[in-house]
Amino acid sequence: MATDKRKVMLGAVLLVVSSALILAAGQLGAGVPVFAATLAALGLAAGALLVGTSEDRRPV
Repeated sequence: MATDKRKVMLGAVLLVVSSALILAAGQLGAGVPVFAATLAALGLAAGALLVGTSEDRRPV
């Protein structure tokens, strides 16, 4: 079972950065535009997809 380390690393970076942006949006209230929170949600989805498809087997 080979794991594509680039996909895992990129997915992990996307998950961490997007999570930080979402948490910052919650803490700052209206300080972060809705557009940034939307991009953060898409980043979470992309990061989860990259991590989930990093192995040779069929993704869940």
